[in-house]
Amino acid sequence: MAEEPVQYTLEGSVAVLRLDDGKANALSPTVLDALHAGFDRAQEESAGAVAVVGRPGRFSAGFDLSVMGQGPDAVREMVGKGANLALRIFEWPAPVVLGITGHALAMGAVLCLAADERIGSAGAYKLGLNEVAIKMTLPDFALVLAADRLSRRHLSRATSAAEIYSPETAVDAGYLDCIVPDGEADAAARARAAEMADGLDARAYHQTKRAVRAESAGRLRAAVESFAGV
Repeated sequence: MAEEPVQYTLEGSVAVLRLDDGKANALSPTVLDALHAGFDRAQEESAGAVAVVGRPGRFSAGFDLSVMGQGPDAVREMVGKGANLALRIFEWPAPVVLGITGHALAMGAVLCLAADERIGSAGAYKLGLNEVAIKMTLPDFALVLAADRLSRRHLSRATSAAEIYSPETAVDAGYLDCIVPDGEADAAARARAAEMADGLDARAYHQTKRAVRAESAGRLRAAVESFAGV
């Protein structure tokens, strides 16, 4: 395990956030704070793109379930931080590319729906929104992203039926854009982020992305603010 659960490096024009807690890469409040701090730093350093990658076999298993027993205030704080991270990624002015190196479940899958491009490693791992299967209702912010990014053919199955996908079927569903050979998602995501940062006009990219996502971003922001009680 890395000393910190999120390691930040700047590789040329790409800010790389590497998620590794040595376990399931659960999104605890501490990990979420570290991810937000990574985006803060990427903004301060004017990074042309951001790549978020997991470690081999794990991207993220979702929210830290150990927090669920700490009471409703602790749960609301954690989920609120996750919702705001998803919104931040969805509206980020520069490209955000994920390297899906392994399991991406629940909030881990929500992050897949928020990012611009998602490159998955081939392998025997799972992706999907499993909340309903574990007696949880999907929050509105997750449903907004699911409606925007998932194939209409898969939307009901992926949400209310909690279908779990393999990397190959996740491409058709809309969680991933492509898969690469096992072990290559990390490098492929960083390379794609660099390609986008160096090959696209930053101002034009931001304006076009904002226009394409304007309607969904408005619904997502409203859902996040409603959850937070704003």
